[in-house]
Amino acid sequence: MIKALTLGTLLATAAGAAARGEEPLSGAEFDAYTSGRTLTYMESGEIYGFEQYRPGRQVTWAFLDGQCEDGWWYEREPALICFVYENEPQEQCWTFYDTGNGLRATFMGEEEGVTLYEARRSARPLLCLGPEVGA
Repeated sequence: MIKALTLGTLLATAAGAAARGEEPLSGAEFDAYTSGRTLTYMESGEIYGFEQYRPGRQVTWAFLDGQCEDGWWYEREPALICFVYENEPQEQCWTFYDTGNGLRATFMGEEEGVTLYEARRSARPLLCLGPEVGA
């Protein structure tokens, strides 16, 4: 199943969630929401990247270029979900919220305040291109 949202819906959802005092997802809630799915994330109305969530908290991330990075996630502290990727050993931590119309993720690192929104949800695996395909 694919779920698509418009930018207007995303912005209205974010504003409403903030007004409701929405609680961040725990690791168990995040796992239940994401496991077996591929999510497309947006930032500022533009597609930002894709992440496939596999059993055992394994993930594959891809930016728009189709190059994939495998990794895993863990809950570092309550409601703080951190990711580590094979080619990026520095953890990247996020707080996730279920807005009722998809996830909202807020980065909790050096670039704190970066917010991504779930644009699509699919049960299909992520399509990964090999290095320098077509070169």
